[in-house]
Amino acid sequence: MPRTRMDDEGPHPVDIHVGTKVKSRRLMLGLSQEELAKSIGLTFQQVQKYERGSNRISVSRLTDISRALKVPVDYFLEGCANVLMNGSGGARKPAMKGVSDTPQATLEPDPMTKRDVLELIRAYEQISTPQLKKQLLEMAKAMAKAGE
Repeated sequence: MPRTRMDDEGPHPVDIHVGTKVKSRRLMLGLSQEELAKSIGLTFQQVQKYERGSNRISVSRLTDISRALKVPVDYFLEGCANVLMNGSGGARKPAMKGVSDTPQATLEPDPMTKRDVLELIRAYEQISTPQLKKQLLEMAKAMAKAGE
């Protein structure tokens, strides 16, 4: 699939997807952008650009990031096919002259990229007693059901 890009189009959906996965995993581990940047020999500004998708991540750099975030490289690529097929990922699809000017529909953002969800997961993972984990899960399910 050829990649076309116009200057005003913004980052490619795959770059946004990979950056979102980097941010999600970083937050899940409780790392700041500065801590991740230091572990891979970059500035936090560069990590910001990667996470937004405004700068592409090379494969060698993605390898460094995967090592720092303790996941395999393919973790960051999970779901890329869906992003390409659905045109989601936060970026606009390339506009074609003579074709509809209406914006493309996008999918809901991945809940795993929300800070409160990541904080909840981190807190849950810190519970060492299996019975307490089970009770918390059951309570959350009951609360969700009551909210329906």
